[in-house]
Amino acid sequence: MCLAFFEGKGYNESFTAHMGEMLDRLMGDPVVRLTVGVDEICQKCPHNRVRKGFCDTAEKTERYDRQVLFYCGLQEGEELSFLSFAKTVKDKILEKGLQPSICGDCCWNAVCSGKKPFSSLFTG
Repeated sequence: MCLAFFEGKGYNESFTAHMGEMLDRLMGDPVVRLTVGVDEICQKCPHNRVRKGFCDTAEKTERYDRQVLFYCGLQEGEELSFLSFAKTVKDKILEKGLQPSICGDCCWNAVCSGKKPFSSLFTG
């Protein structure tokens, strides 16, 4: 869901640049594998210790991931196109106003609050 609201802000320049690159790649609509925990998007996050796949905030981020999968009716390890996944998140979570209950305790929640998600992907 972080990508739905990404606007070029982040922990540091490296993280922000990586998020932008990931979003650009995903806009090409590749097939993605759904994971719980550290993934490619996390590679430049300062909470990803020594870039070894261990997250300082694992409990919280894994909870977010599991809730997204639950509300979307998806399973860890499932593969689907990114745009299909994004539309599912938009329809089943974001348009229903569930984002605050899933990740409202995130330190970046103020960036997401009150914004239209995936504004460059979907209209209406």
